[in-house]
Amino acid sequence: MSDRDSELLQLKNLGIATVNILNAIGVHSRNELQAMGPVQAYVRIKQRGIHVSKVMLYALQGALDDRHWNELSQEAKDQLVQEADNLCLEEDTPH
Repeated sequence: MSDRDSELLQLKNLGIATVNILNAIGVHSRNELQAMGPVQAYVRIKQRGIHVSKVMLYALQGALDDRHWNELSQEAKDQLVQEADNLCLEEDTPH
């Protein structure tokens, strides 16, 4: 495990399994997660065939906000899900 990985482990909601999943999509630091954004990270995880629930999406947002995922408002959760659904549709549509 690298120093960058241990940085991710310091974030709320992120344990070793989540950090390993993030590594699999090329995220190794908080800055990389911030740059990619929680929605894009979630979509990339799903595209790799890794089965995760919406809680993963909430956890990634919470990690960036420094709060437990369950503290996100229902509105914020709904917005994240809508953004993820829209992104999935865009990526499935031929350009």
